[in-house]
Amino acid sequence: MTGWNAFVLLTYVGAGAFAALWLRALGLPLGAALVGGLAFALAPYRSLQTAGGHLLGPVSMLLPLALWALERRRTWVAALALASIPLSGQVHLALGAIGLVLVYAAVRRRTLAGALAAAASVAAGLLVYAVAIRGTVGAGGRDFAQVERYSADPADFVARHARHGFETFVFLGWLVPTLAAAGLVVLWRRDRGLTAALGLAALVPIVFALGANTPLYEPLWRAVPGLKNTRVPERLLPVACLALAALAAVAVARAPWRWAALAALPLVALDLRVAAYRPLGADEDNPVYADLAKAPPGRVLEEPVYLPDRQEASVYLYYAMQAPRERPLGYSTTAPPEADALSRRARRAGRERLLTELGVRYLVVFRSGRPALLRRLG
Repeated sequence: MTGWNAFVLLTYVGAGAFAALWLRALGLPLGAALVGGLAFALAPYRSLQTAGGHLLGPVSMLLPLALWALERRRTWVAALALASIPLSGQVHLALGAIGLVLVYAAVRRRTLAGALAAAASVAAGLLVYAVAIRGTVGAGGRDFAQVERYSADPADFVARHARHGFETFVFLGWLVPTLAAAGLVVLWRRDRGLTAALGLAALVPIVFALGANTPLYEPLWRAVPGLKNTRVPERLLPVACLALAALAAVAVARAPWRWAALAALPLVALDLRVAAYRPLGADEDNPVYADLAKAPPGRVLEEPVYLPDRQEASVYLYYAMQAPRERPLGYSTTAPPEADALSRRARRAGRERLLTELGVRYLVVFRSGRPALLRRLG
């Protein structure tokens, strides 16, 4: 747990530092760049995704790194940063990152560098598809009903808590969007191309996050290559978080008051405060799994049985470290179709024969997300 906590803290530092470096490369003063870096690092969507153990939050730090590399004409850094997004498993975010880099490179006259970086990301995404996605439950596309389940609604953008699920939490703050709107006006007078790029980068992911709650999303979801394989429309939101942070920094940079940046830092931190983290017991010595570890050999099945791509089953993988043994099921959004079919059979009544065929000798029953009972079969 100590290692994971350190990793999480360092991802905040990395996200803020890369965003500030990029903004400095755009010519913003240090104070304003720090405000923008803080706004991106503390973006509530990034925080909740990170707190939930999803790599989307930490990996999003590569977005400002890629833009900084384009500004500094370090094409190989931009290519590595952009390619690392799909290689980390965040293929959906990679779609938005590629679009962001291509548009940004065009307005900043870095078209060739942007195209090379985008090509590297596309190649990495195709490699991930060939190695990890092809032939799995995620390869044949998603049902739009899944998109409907994970779509945010307008009220989610102003709620400081998850109103109906972890994935639909899209709070953007109040002060940061206000500053960003002012930043749009200020930047329009100086660089209309960059204004358009950052404005679109903020607007498009926000509209997409509404998913099935807007008539625009479903036609695009069905038509855009790769998008039909996704089910959580909010996954592009880190792009909007970065654009809003940059525009807010522009507004602070043009504020007439000398100490505006210094005053903005605590106000931005307060504006973006959300209860993303709470202390959890690691439960490394769970008594139910301690008994399982001492039991004779045999496969184990945890109940309730979830489909392999449901995140509720991920807790089973944690407890597997305490009592390693064969399990016929697990958690993976890229599980083989056979695993999906097997989990559906294992959820039905009269499954005793199936469990016998699978060699399952133990059932661990979970209640309220924690192991409650160990049952021996046969």
